[in-house]
Amino acid sequence: MKVDDRFFKYVRNFLLVYLPKNRCCIENTVKAYRDTIHLLRTFMKEQKGLSFSKITFDRLNHVLIGEFLDWLQTKRKCSASTRNHRLAALKSFFKYAAQEDASLMLAYMELSKVPLKKAPSAAITYMSEKALSTLFQQPDENTRRGIRDRFFMIFLYDTGARIQEVLDLRLKDLHLNDSVPCVYLTGKGQKTRAVPLLKKTIQHLNLYMKHFHPETMHNNDLLFYTVIKGKTGKMSSDNVASFLNRYGASARLVCPEVPERVHPHLFRHTRAMHLYQTGMPLSYIKDFLGHTSVNTTDIYASVDTSMLKAALEKTYVNNDVPKDTPVWQDNEELLLHLCGLK
Repeated sequence: MKVDDRFFKYVRNFLLVYLPKNRCCIENTVKAYRDTIHLLRTFMKEQKGLSFSKITFDRLNHVLIGEFLDWLQTKRKCSASTRNHRLAALKSFFKYAAQEDASLMLAYMELSKVPLKKAPSAAITYMSEKALSTLFQQPDENTRRGIRDRFFMIFLYDTGARIQEVLDLRLKDLHLNDSVPCVYLTGKGQKTRAVPLLKKTIQHLNLYMKHFHPETMHNNDLLFYTVIKGKTGKMSSDNVASFLNRYGASARLVCPEVPERVHPHLFRHTRAMHLYQTGMPLSYIKDFLGHTSVNTTDIYASVDTSMLKAALEKTYVNNDVPKDTPVWQDNEELLLHLCGLK
């Protein structure tokens, strides 16, 4: 009897060929898909007693996938949002497999029966100008590392970039001699956008370059890097998280407005909110952030209660409750009738 090896054959092609080479997905995106399939494999082994080699598309009907998603929430303590992300990843994989092998279209249609779980909208956290300023003051500018850390935070905020977009930057992406100095950021789907650099940002950049790219520079050199045992490499997101946590904790001692968790995406949210509060149209903010749809950017409009309050106050109409006025006041005929005199 021939073994049905299509599942793990298409898993391999999906992760090693289709996503990175055909779709040009970044490493983090591929990792998210890989993690989902790894979790499915773990579930099948622990809950169904099946090794990876025994998994087939026929076994993965909508009932079993539903059990897997419930397992994620109950055993792995995943949120409804994470559950939905895992389901979306599986649907993408099954769709790919069905495109490669038409006989698997039924398996894809089975998976389509599994609904998304309603998840509460995540609250957008951002920093006030006071909190942001306090955070920028935490690194020691008398040290080389302090100069780097402060500029990294300023750059995250001024460009509104995603953390991976910043870590991937190379010197060739800086276009400081253009009529409008800018940096080219490559985001999701390998889409590139130009973000203008303000004069103050360039001043901080020049100070950083003086210490970290002083003389011999190559266009392909990383803008931000670390040196470990004499070897230069890309700065890791863990490295960034470490110094952001440290500065966040010290900043909160000075300014309680600093959020409990300071992370790279917080700067992106903060920049978007500050731009919106100064009156920049959402369509411009969409392009600045690299969103594909303005619907994604709408969240910044719905979260800004201060602007909503100001708008309400502008349209305020005096609606004080008037003092009770007797219905008979200034009505002689009615008063006489009520008193039985007419």
